[in-house]
Amino acid sequence: MTDHTHTSRLPGFYKRPLAERAAIVAQWANLTPDEQAVLIGVRGLNAAAADNMIENAVGVYALPLGIATNFLINGVDVLVPMVVEEPSVVAAVSNAARLFREGGGFTTASDEPIMIGQIQVMDVEDLFVAAGAIKANRARLLTLADEVGGSIVRRGGGARDIEVRLLPETGAGPMLIVHLLMDVRDAMGANAINTAVEHLAPHVEAITGGRVVLRILSNLTDRRKASAEGVIPAAALATESLSGDQVVQAVVEAGAFAEADPYRATTHNKGIMNGIDAVAIACGNDWRALESGAHAYASRSGRYTSLTRYRKDADGSLRARIELPLSVGIVGGATRVHPAAGIALKIMGITSAGQLAQIMAAVGLSQNFAAIRALATEGIQRGHMRMHARQIAVAAGAQGAEVGQVVARLVQEDNIRAERAQAILAEIKGQ
Repeated sequence: MTDHTHTSRLPGFYKRPLAERAAIVAQWANLTPDEQAVLIGVRGLNAAAADNMIENAVGVYALPLGIATNFLINGVDVLVPMVVEEPSVVAAVSNAARLFREGGGFTTASDEPIMIGQIQVMDVEDLFVAAGAIKANRARLLTLADEVGGSIVRRGGGARDIEVRLLPETGAGPMLIVHLLMDVRDAMGANAINTAVEHLAPHVEAITGGRVVLRILSNLTDRRKASAEGVIPAAALATESLSGDQVVQAVVEAGAFAEADPYRATTHNKGIMNGIDAVAIACGNDWRALESGAHAYASRSGRYTSLTRYRKDADGSLRARIELPLSVGIVGGATRVHPAAGIALKIMGITSAGQLAQIMAAVGLSQNFAAIRALATEGIQRGHMRMHARQIAVAAGAQGAEVGQVVARLVQEDNIRAERAQAILAEIKGQ
């Protein structure tokens, strides 16, 4: 049962002043005064901390942190922090989550956190003989990998399997590829898997008689997927000019376009990652790894296709589903170093990496649905440009209450341009 005293359904949240929104989130997550200071930018990542995170640091670069509302995931209300500079993303994903809420919210799941490490072996006399030797030494290799597993092994993770792939014809000659499958628990796992395959490399050379070149993780984490599914009643999708049935049909057709055509699928999947990347950045995760894994997974059949599927149920409702690799962590890396990352996890009530992956999947599905619904009905620019008007107003020099006045005029006139914003601002200031 959903606890309706602690709900992510916050009508009019976007209309409240920033300080009030921050206070609502602070109360939701039981943030301490210091955590609240980080949330609103009074404290947080400074130049000294940045200097310890990367090389050649000269300062810090801030991005907006927003909260996506209305998420109901496996019966639990969730507020989702998103770091993104693009207008309309947070609003769109929140509105989509509200519509999925009409159908009972999202049902999500995630695989065990299995990462893949690759060992490239060259100069092997007989690939098949060498592959057999690796398989015969599977147990010993797993034991050796766990020798350097550290805290991950102590937490119940560790090496799970050894696989062999043969690449008999490449531009550099035949290759034997050894895969180490490792359960990394609540870590993203890059350091753990890289340490393990480097430790195994000399042993693999001795077993195969070959020469190891690369020892590195793969970001195609297809053993570590997350999925989300939701239903929206047709009646909830009706607009002033279209019935709910017509919107369902239009969304299904738009989804089928992305399934069939890689040119459409590329932009379609970009919309998914708009949402997922924003959550990953908020939580200090490697959004670049997520991007590479997602797009590679979209090509697993040999043809690039969409990561979502839209279908019409027997009762006329719209059913949406997403599945993709999501190798995320809640320990180590920037999650521990960046002050805001831990607060983002706290706001979501995250207790495991799998839970974070499931929330990201739901956000990706919401973001994608919001985009194709707009495309299939009113067009993408109407809503996007309405949000873009605020940036135009600020760039023109509007401050405080002036921003709202300029935005209102720009939208009313349907003329969202920098020159017009400057003219309107001049009129306001003249008055």
